Amino acid sequence: MTTAVSKPEIGRETVTDQEKWLRAHRQMVSIRLFEEQVNEVYTRALMPGLAHLYSGEEAVAVGICEALRVDDYITSTHRGHGHCLAKGASPDRMFAELLGKEAGYCRGKGGSMHIADPATGNLGANAIVGGSVGIATGAAFSAKALGTDRVAVCFFGEGALGQGSLYEVMNLAQLWKLPVIYVCENNQYNEYTHYAETTAGSILGRATAFGLEAASVDGQDVRAVNEIATRLVKRARAGAGPAFLQCDTYRYSGHHVGDINRDYYRSKQEEHLWKTDRDPIKVLSKWLLEQGYADTASLDQIHSGVRAIMESAVKFAIAAPYPSVDEVEKHVYA
Repeated sequence: MTTAVSKPEIGRETVTDQEKWLRAHRQMVSIRLFEEQVNEVYTRALMPGLAHLYSGEEAVAVGICEALRVDDYITSTHRGHGHCLAKGASPDRMFAELLGKEAGYCRGKGGSMHIADPATGNLGANAIVGGSVGIATGAAFSAKALGTDRVAVCFFGEGALGQGSLYEVMNLAQLWKLPVIYVCENNQYNEYTHYAETTAGSILGRATAFGLEAASVDGQDVRAVNEIATRLVKRARAGAGPAFLQCDTYRYSGHHVGDINRDYYRSKQEEHLWKTDRDPIKVLSKWLLEQGYADTASLDQIHSGVRAIMESAVKFAIAAPYPSVDEVEKHVYA
């Protein structure tokens, strides 16, 4: 089985700036090519159900997860493949889960929207909009109660701003100074509606009303995301309490893999602009070339190497067996 890219533990190994950003580049390419393969297995009718692709948003997951330790927590969303991979999940087991196979992270029972990997601190994706905000806040509460210095990151889309549970947990997190960071991935659209039509007032204002540390960042710039995430994680780990980070980003594909014709709610010109001028992989690649940290050939080599890994992972998942029928009632709690 192929494995995720190894990540040095904080305090155990020092990496150079070049190594750090080449790793980030590889992580983002891994997410992008993983999602391309997801779309491929869907169109080949090999995958049951739907998937919500993360392509275009890679800098958010990578920028934030690179600021975390392996034992730090994350909670994810229905658009969660990028979060899982950025936190350290293996593409083999990811694809096995998507195809309902026994080798998957949830033995094939979770599928695309319910992957969890406690070994890497991933407490799970969630098909319910805003469904993981309480889980992340609870994890942060446990970290404080147990006296550990773990930090929890809660990823959610801007559509979750309409869920009352988000405001309940932010209130408690601020009152109890919990080490949790609420990350709003504003990819501009609540399914098929622009967020400006559904979200009144200020996004950050929702967090500052509770006294949370709040900031916004260009979600297409992995270095900018990582810089502010590193500061907020350090702050939370030191006991200064929760924070809210708005990452402005864009999903390249439709709401899900079946959402192909999108002209009725967003234009092809808009999509083209984000894919060319705002693409997070291109932004980082350009910087790496300018710094002399890589050349075109080495970046191409990374791309081809990752592609081979993803193709191998898909083959593994296709060949893997389904779980036995006698497992149908096992590991089911609700």
